[in-house]
Amino acid sequence: MGTIVKTPWIPYMGNVPAHLEYFNGTMFEAIEVIAKKYPKHIAFDFMGRSITYEKFVEEVEKCAKALKTIGIRENDKITIAMPNCPQAIYVFYAVNMVGAVANMIHPLSAEKEIEFYLNESESVTAITLDQFYAKFEAIRQNTKLINVIIASVQDELSKPIKAGYMLTEGRKIQKIPQDAPIIRWNEFIKLGKHCFYNYRVNRKPEDSAVILYSGGTTGKTKGIVLTNRNFNALGQQVIAANPMFRPGDKMLAAMPLFHGFGLGVCIHTMLSQGGRCILVPRFTAKSYAKLIVKYKCNFIAGVPTLYEALLRLPSMEKADLSSLKGVFSGGDSLSVELKKKFDAFLYDHKSTVQVREGYGATETVTACCLTPPHMFKQGSIGIPFPDTYIKIVKPDTDEELPYGEEGEILLAGPTTMKEYMNHPDETAKTLRTHADGLTWVYTGDLGVMDNEGFIYFHGRAKRMIITSGYNVYPSQLENILDAHEKVQMSCVIGIPDEYKMQKVKAYVKLKDGVLANEETKDEIFAYCRKNIAKYAMPYDIEFKEDMPKTLVGKVAYRDLEEEEIKKLQAKKEEALV
Repeated sequence: MGTIVKTPWIPYMGNVPAHLEYFNGTMFEAIEVIAKKYPKHIAFDFMGRSITYEKFVEEVEKCAKALKTIGIRENDKITIAMPNCPQAIYVFYAVNMVGAVANMIHPLSAEKEIEFYLNESESVTAITLDQFYAKFEAIRQNTKLINVIIASVQDELSKPIKAGYMLTEGRKIQKIPQDAPIIRWNEFIKLGKHCFYNYRVNRKPEDSAVILYSGGTTGKTKGIVLTNRNFNALGQQVIAANPMFRPGDKMLAAMPLFHGFGLGVCIHTMLSQGGRCILVPRFTAKSYAKLIVKYKCNFIAGVPTLYEALLRLPSMEKADLSSLKGVFSGGDSLSVELKKKFDAFLYDHKSTVQVREGYGATETVTACCLTPPHMFKQGSIGIPFPDTYIKIVKPDTDEELPYGEEGEILLAGPTTMKEYMNHPDETAKTLRTHADGLTWVYTGDLGVMDNEGFIYFHGRAKRMIITSGYNVYPSQLENILDAHEKVQMSCVIGIPDEYKMQKVKAYVKLKDGVLANEETKDEIFAYCRKNIAKYAMPYDIEFKEDMPKTLVGKVAYRDLEEEEIKKLQAKKEEALV
């Protein structure tokens, strides 16, 4: 009956230990150890410019002194709404050094979402790019923000690239008024010159360090509080599961900083273990492909849609991918067909590795389960990292199920979150301590474990759309749509899409007397753009006179999904005729 496989790595990973000794310090201290060991190694590259570990630590210290000068205290929340750029990395570790907590949010979030994140975390300072200033200024008076720090991508570019940037992207950015109530990045860093002592705060591994956001098992946005130990343990587990890693190995850091995988694996794992990050602030499949080849990357990570897109790129025809040591897929299920296609593509381009699928939850920072490098089971998402345990139970209970029987996936280990911020009831539902003494995360996901400890993901018990790797919770979008003065009721569904996996569509029943015309649709779209993040925006709004209902009177969203699938099939059949 016991489905916990205590040491699944041993038969499949050779010398990888089942248990690790974890670094007993903060995230910044883990980086500092590496910087002393490899001062001249490159920590990261950004648009043609390289920063050594030695220089990196200097910049973090300058930033930490500046934070102290503007009054940041221990446990203050600092919102970071940035793409993958140097200032974001400096401020992230500086926040850690002064004992504050980094509140990581998507810079493309809608105004109302930003307002929610700022208020939910009670952030006193926010840092973002000049191009997002207007959104922060629009909602600032509704928050507790004291300071807004504005950085610019151009400040971190080499001279030749800066000139090109200012003629293209830079021209599109609206000028910020000279008297705007902000601190510009360069002025902010200069403030650090006035701080000499006490900018380092002693923090423990179990102290709160980062807040990431997720819909959890209910679909309602919640801040997930993660600790120094969570991130440092993840870094050591990832490297243990990839014994081919060597200090100096390069990882393409294209996954975003506000995402557990981007921050935890692509950034912190690499920097805390002596790796080199290739920072990608905004990427397309084309630029991603170009950077893999240019930097001869050793590790890449992406969502299935990205790998699907790479297969179609003419620029990849003669690409040499022999430098790759690890190719990871997460964020959504990798279909058997796509894995076969991409593995063949890697082989044809001189790579000796295959795609390895992983699984995890933001409640455990990110991935906690991975396919071993040399053993693949069709349909499996792999086996748990060292010191991470997975068991399958009858949903919402602690009753373990036999091997091969479907149930809820539970996770336990050193990366398990501290809590949901301000949601003790939700925390108690999600984190439960069992008779075995372990605290388990109830994921709400369904799956199976075989008798060798391999996990098979079968689907989500919670209602969720995954579009280009982003989680979108229909209930959140429906709440926003239903709040519009002309909307009686709405239903949001995901529609299969070749490129995005799913795209978001909204059905709306209008209030009596409201005309179902283009003008009304445009008005609702404009409202959505203010309240919904770009990646979650419905591509279409369809008006319905009535919604299909279940026997208990709820909107039958599955009926609408089936209706759309039938339409897609009909279109395909038409195209074949």
